[in-house]
Amino acid sequence: MGELYNALATLAVYALPVIFAITLHEAAHGYVAKHFGDTTAYMLGRVTLNPAKHIDPIGTIALPLITVLTTGFMFGWAKPVPVNERNLRDPKRDMLWVAAAGPASNLAQMLAWALVAKVLLVSIESSSLVGDFWFAVAMAGIQINVVFAILNLFPIPPLDGGRIVTALLPNAMAYKFAQVERFGLFIVLGLLLIPAVNRAVFMPPVNALQNLTFSVFGLG
Repeated sequence: MGELYNALATLAVYALPVIFAITLHEAAHGYVAKHFGDTTAYMLGRVTLNPAKHIDPIGTIALPLITVLTTGFMFGWAKPVPVNERNLRDPKRDMLWVAAAGPASNLAQMLAWALVAKVLLVSIESSSLVGDFWFAVAMAGIQINVVFAILNLFPIPPLDGGRIVTALLPNAMAYKFAQVERFGLFIVLGLLLIPAVNRAVFMPPVNALQNLTFSVFGLG
């Protein structure tokens, strides 16, 4: 019973930051794509802050529930925003900005949640149930967006970092690098689920950015 209570409490704390993180991430891709000439996402109603438009049954519902119940940490993803590179004014250059928009939105949210946490920290004179809950939500918002930003910046197609690298490489090298995408899901799963790889490769930049944010905002 205690484990179920803890899982539900974690779900309550992480739900809002996760919804914001994935919704703004995907909407940012669609907005920047539209700015550079591709209206595919806009025509499909994906350039919106309505979370329902970005829900993926597995990544947005099933996986977060499974991870929070089994690990105490919530993780997931949204339905990818469709981008037709051929509609972009300069496909190679513009795709870099479209890809970068997602992680940039998470970094912006990280800073916004850190500011909320700082305001709550200095304005709540004594411990209160409501204040403590929203402080926990803000701290979760920092953590979730750090994870989303760092993960998506890894140079692994089809992650945003992989798209950025593809846009920066000469055409011949970009084509060869893009072939990695067929193995991308397995590489990402290994990065997240193999403990030794996770500790050695993924967690150091996550911890570094999170600790820097805590230090800058006096939350440590």
